[in-house]
Amino acid sequence: MLQDIPTPTRRETSSCVLDTERLTLRRPTLADVRAIARLANDRRIAENTRRLPYPYLQDHAVNFVRTMADAGDNAFLIENNFVPIGMVGVSWSERDAPELGYWLGVEHWGQGFGTEAARATIDYFFEEFDFDQLHAGARVTNPTSRNVLEKCGFQWSGVELHRFEALGSSTPVDRFRLSRGVWSSLKNWTSALRRVR
Repeated sequence: MLQDIPTPTRRETSSCVLDTERLTLRRPTLADVRAIARLANDRRIAENTRRLPYPYLQDHAVNFVRTMADAGDNAFLIENNFVPIGMVGVSWSERDAPELGYWLGVEHWGQGFGTEAARATIDYFFEEFDFDQLHAGARVTNPTSRNVLEKCGFQWSGVELHRFEALGSSTPVDRFRLSRGVWSSLKNWTSALRRVR
């Protein structure tokens, strides 16, 4: 999902804590390792997330948190009532094609948290970085993730094969794009955007 590629320079310095109606998104720390590993260690998550291994161990979470600390504000731990429920962020593995990525612990599926966290991260991305498009992908067998992207205004752009670490093979992925203009039009229609601290 999120890798250790340095992020482009932001327009200006701002808080790396995002608040929405029900969620707080913040940088993960080493204190979060146990919670991240517990949530991510589920085959159903790993099989729909390209870069998560399975089983997902605490060592994987430690490496992830340390990489994010060095790389900048790429990733956010998603919390609901101070309880970690997943991760969301922007991958810079392709420097000219930043990509939204997210996952939630299985017990938090179906409650709208993914859409709410994605919208806050998209808003952050377009306010802080000088890019006109954000990319995303969803495994073709994962209609729930595609639904999250479509609710956020992403438009389908094709199908590609991508390797999934947990599967040990490549599988078809629906690719999506969201333009700054479309996001600007849509963001006024929702209450699930970030709040400034």
